Amino acid sequence: MTGRLRRTRRALALAAALASVGAVGAPREESTQAAALTPPATSPTTASVLAAASPADWRPLDPENTLYLDLAAGRVVIELAPAYAPAHAANVKALAREGYFDGLTINRVQDNYVAQWGDPNDDPAKRRAVKQAKATLPGEFDREMSPEIPFTPSPDGDVYAAETGWSMGFPAARDPKSGRTWLTYCYGALGTARGNDPASGGGTQLFVVIGHAPRHLDRNYTAFGRVVKGIELLATLPRGTGALGFYEKPEQRVPIKSIRVAADVPAAERTALEVLRTDTPTFASLVGARRTRAEESFKYKVGRIEVCNVPIPVREPAPVR
Repeated sequence: MTGRLRRTRRALALAAALASVGAVGAPREESTQAAALTPPATSPTTASVLAAASPADWRPLDPENTLYLDLAAGRVVIELAPAYAPAHAANVKALAREGYFDGLTINRVQDNYVAQWGDPNDDPAKRRAVKQAKATLPGEFDREMSPEIPFTPSPDGDVYAAETGWSMGFPAARDPKSGRTWLTYCYGALGTARGNDPASGGGTQLFVVIGHAPRHLDRNYTAFGRVVKGIELLATLPRGTGALGFYEKPEQRVPIKSIRVAADVPAAERTALEVLRTDTPTFASLVGARRTRAEESFKYKVGRIEVCNVPIPVREPAPVR
């Protein structure tokens, strides 16, 4: 079977599965209203969907596009999305490989918003010098839609975008009229801080969302990854008492032991993880389970979902038998 034929069959199966949980392709308002008025009588649960998933429904993390943020409290594992922001993904890997982040600190923890790290010096002349990487880059706020960028649409509408869904394991959005697509700022999203100049970022100052999805950041700050394990190590840090959650005293800052590309770490020291693929009927079933919540404790079946309310499952690899 050719690669194109496999992709076509997979797309047809996915479309059929999505159609079973929502009116894919229907006008957004009609789809949402229908789901609210006539939610399915029965639905699988998240647990039952994952229990029935096959090995082919899971994919391993790519070590070349995985970062390890190591703190005294443990490891935060971050998956990069080079398809959406190739320059930033490459530059942050270059920064990690030259040891730029090692010994720097988490300087800002704003409640219900973000944890941010980098060099805390306000004076550019005193900041840590960048070696082989680039200090700044033009923003990569969105990119053109392409057949090479798979997209599983949500069956429900959205406030911030014409369409939302999931792409290669990341929550995403797109605008068919303009032909643009981008990652959404859901819980755990990785972004790069910048000044007012869209080209003043680049990756020396990074942040991760630790609160309610700040979707107003979509297409305004480069999003290029997400935390897949260890988010609690950032989300439970003491909140900064200064403006925007910055720590006011140097001793409050949280030291970073290192940030490394997983491919550069000996295999025995890597964190082996698999992510549920978002281009399969199994994932469509998961979306359906999250929309209707068939668990006994849920008495009202909403019948719709928002893109950031579908956590993408991650697991340790199943043991080889």
